[in-house]
Amino acid sequence: MDYDLKKIFDCFVTEGTYLNGESFGSGHIHETFLIRTFQPDNDNYILQKINSTVFRNIPELQENLERVTVHLQKKIAAIPGSDIKRECLQLIFARNGKSWHIDSYGNYWRMFVFIENHRSYDIVDSPDKAYEGGKAIGRFQALLADLSGDPLYETIPSFHNVEMRIENFMKILKKDPAGRVKETEKETDFILKRTEKMRIIEILGREGKIPVRITHNDTKFNNILFDENGKSLCIIDLDTVMPGYFHSDFGDAIRTGANIAAEDEKELSKIKMDINLFGAYAGGYLTETRNTLNAIEKEYLAFAPLLMTYEQALRFLSDYLDGDKYYRIQFEHHNLQRTRAQIRLLESMEQQYGEMKRIIKKLT
Repeated sequence: MDYDLKKIFDCFVTEGTYLNGESFGSGHIHETFLIRTFQPDNDNYILQKINSTVFRNIPELQENLERVTVHLQKKIAAIPGSDIKRECLQLIFARNGKSWHIDSYGNYWRMFVFIENHRSYDIVDSPDKAYEGGKAIGRFQALLADLSGDPLYETIPSFHNVEMRIENFMKILKKDPAGRVKETEKETDFILKRTEKMRIIEILGREGKIPVRITHNDTKFNNILFDENGKSLCIIDLDTVMPGYFHSDFGDAIRTGANIAAEDEKELSKIKMDINLFGAYAGGYLTETRNTLNAIEKEYLAFAPLLMTYEQALRFLSDYLDGDKYYRIQFEHHNLQRTRAQIRLLESMEQQYGEMKRIIKKLT
């Protein structure tokens, strides 16, 4: 669909005047456009049509974004030599006083200042990148640790609650809606053997031994922007920022960033967690969070990648058994292939778990 980008742009309070707009980025959820302005000294902008099918409550989503970005801007502005326009997303408010605009078709739009001259990477190909990535996520978490007021809204309730996902898996297993249970006995057995061990973070949370904090919940590497010199600038894609445990962010970053193969790699022998990337990422992460994490959180940090890889294997297998209703697939049995790849990655982590714990202990 063609949108009147100038008309939508003019509904926001900006410094410059509209020059042109073009589709931008490779995101799958929202429609994103880069808006350039006439005045070379003024900001350019990112304009997004928010996916209201995925995110049903736009006011709550935007209130989270407002609170998080304002808090980050205040904290970063107090750091000597900082640049809040490059080190934090900056929301632009609409002329209606809200941080979103509804067009005549009922579409929701929002706008950010565009961060110029940034780089982003899909693959972590060096310890230096891993270190900077860990530092970016750690800094994000640490800066938000003292956000005051009511808890943020859960934009996707129970997103990383592994106990809930295990319960859902058991229901699907019992119903066998797609008639696939018989062919996945090996994978199912792998999952079931680890159910009790994987509940530990939820249990520690209920016991009050680890706190619910503010987490990003989508820490894949291309959500981190870098500057021209390879230093991390800021974290983007804040739609899933909500209450959670720090372990989910750290663990999922390792799951996606330290795997030397693709998430759905067919040749299982190619899949392995790179312990050097793990160590570098953990080093960067703990430079920022060492004084925020409590002793129990640190103790279970090495366990976090195992948990998140297990959770993803569980989600892929659940979807496969349910008839591929959630994840988009490219071919038949794609979710089963993804499941097997995650299981192999988890096995690699389990084999290196002793070294992972030694690395964390040395860093803390």
